[in-house]
Amino acid sequence: MVFKSKLRWVALVGLVLSSLSLFSHFLLAEYTGESIVGGQSLITIFSWRPRFENTEVPKTSALYRRLWGPVRSLLFLHPHANPRGKYEAPGSQNNGFIFVKIQGGFHEIRNAICDVVVVARLLNATLVIPELQSTTSSKGISTNFKSFAYLYNEDQFIAALEKDIIVARGLPKNFKAARKKKEIPVFKVSYSASPEFYLDIVLPVLKRHSVVELLVSDGGCLEAILPPDLEEYQRLRCRVSFHALQFRQEVQELAIRILTRLRAPGRRFLVYYPGMTRDALAYHGCSELFQDVHSELIQHRRSWMIKHGFVKGELSVDSVKQHLNGSCPLKPEEVGILLRAYGYSSDTIIYIAGGETFGGQKILIPLHGMFENVIDRTSLSTARELTSIYGREDCIVSTTHRQLPYTKEETKLDSWKTSGPRPRPLPPPPARAKYPYNIEGWWGWVAEIDKEPGATVMELRTNAHKLLWEAIDYIISIEADVFFPGFDRDGKGRPNFASLVMGHRLYQCASLKTFRPDRKTVATLLDEIRDHLYQANKTWLSSVRGHLSRSILDGLTESFSNSKPHTFLSHPVPECSCMSYEPLKASHRSFSPSSPLKAQVSLGIENRCPAWMDNDITLLDESEEELVDDDPISGQFFQQSNSSEVGAEMGSKEDARMEDQEELEGGD
Repeated sequence: MVFKSKLRWVALVGLVLSSLSLFSHFLLAEYTGESIVGGQSLITIFSWRPRFENTEVPKTSALYRRLWGPVRSLLFLHPHANPRGKYEAPGSQNNGFIFVKIQGGFHEIRNAICDVVVVARLLNATLVIPELQSTTSSKGISTNFKSFAYLYNEDQFIAALEKDIIVARGLPKNFKAARKKKEIPVFKVSYSASPEFYLDIVLPVLKRHSVVELLVSDGGCLEAILPPDLEEYQRLRCRVSFHALQFRQEVQELAIRILTRLRAPGRRFLVYYPGMTRDALAYHGCSELFQDVHSELIQHRRSWMIKHGFVKGELSVDSVKQHLNGSCPLKPEEVGILLRAYGYSSDTIIYIAGGETFGGQKILIPLHGMFENVIDRTSLSTARELTSIYGREDCIVSTTHRQLPYTKEETKLDSWKTSGPRPRPLPPPPARAKYPYNIEGWWGWVAEIDKEPGATVMELRTNAHKLLWEAIDYIISIEADVFFPGFDRDGKGRPNFASLVMGHRLYQCASLKTFRPDRKTVATLLDEIRDHLYQANKTWLSSVRGHLSRSILDGLTESFSNSKPHTFLSHPVPECSCMSYEPLKASHRSFSPSSPLKAQVSLGIENRCPAWMDNDITLLDESEEELVDDDPISGQFFQQSNSSEVGAEMGSKEDARMEDQEELEGGD
């Protein structure tokens, strides 16, 4: 009996230990990557397994400085959005309430919120927390969050603007009742409404009714370039976008976790934003970039835009000509060629940002072929983590198409016998049944109907989720070591997500490397080697490297001329920046003192940073004088080569200095 009881205890202990072992293995499989500390190629971070075939470039080399180093001529540009003159805090008495409804995508919502804050300050009114129609109008969205709080932190928004405007969480009860009865005045404002429109038309109505409602559907409600006497309002835009608009805590925490996992291998990373949305491709006439059902979908969308007056032009556009003119996005394959030609190795970490890449993973295949570590948010997070930021959502019942019932054909013998002379033709075959697998999915309607069907509940929910996806990518893009935009225009011809990112990086840390390539020049360069695309000569590689290096500064001038008139946040300098010159005294002799001055002239910066900011300025390292370029130009820029072998063929110091000078004088 004793022997049997001991066996039972041994069996029980073994069962418990086995259960604990299985449980621990499940946890490891579920949360692999939470505590990555090394950068070896054998680690696995969720579905991403980093592969590093080349040794890391030494941080003291000129190649490292060219690929990842800061833009030295912008090291002395600092964020400074505080008021610079007499600026009064909002008083307890004002002209009334402004209630705002905003429609649009991520970048349109962000730009519109900044505009309505400025309008509230201009009219001396209380701003009610804006309502984001893209979330509240979508059925199936979690009820845990109100409209604005679905994306942004309400408490942070109110606290950060307490010295600028009064922000209320909702309308008073009497105004709520009046709004339900549609008794309050409503203004549908245009994208570039002037300050005079609000002061001459909206303000008298606001004073009379103490409340007005603004409908903002174009991504903004105030012109981007304001008169010089309203420059403080431009800095208010910066304070709203770069300080007050913080994403809600769950979104920020997930973005930080993804960013930590992205940096876990110990290497720097590049963010690439394709900008290939269906609306943008349709607006600019780029349907022929695809040779499948996507072309037809783009043409459907362009036809709708022409019908509703968004596009003035023909339905059929020469996409090749548009691409050569720089009006179409750079394809992922072209971006991969540019990056490899510039010197980025095949194991460079590239993060794909953006809520939608039209064409899906298929169009990214060439980029995956050139770079082994191409990832996105889904590669660095679990489905549970992504689902957690959506909140609790109701289950959507699937409305699949039912198979048509089989109808037994009735034989009418008498009719057949008396229906006339024979032979008679057979009756037409029955209509083909529409099975679910034939018409389900976003593409299925193309072959069935001419008119695009309305969005389903699931599609509306996905559109709301895209706001959160782009919020995560926005945070990662701001913190990236290098940012490369494939396109900077949206489906209305205005600055898009990439433009906001570039503007934020210019404000927060201007010296971070941000490429701003001229797509027309790039298209011309790629057309030169169209017949031998993956093997170029040294002259072509030098041209590509020179253009990308110059685009870092020259692109700022282009942004000032083309993007800022549409969206101020795409180029918030010089209004929200200041310049400091003290570090020049400690710089080495090979660094041209005129370079920051050239950047200052091209950016129009005249304001000197206040004294309290001097402590935050980093001096240049004098050892940079000894940097040597160890990246010889080779026509075989797609070959797999170890950086130690490349280092054996180091160039001369004079070549490195010439290359550095080319980068520094890029803004001339």
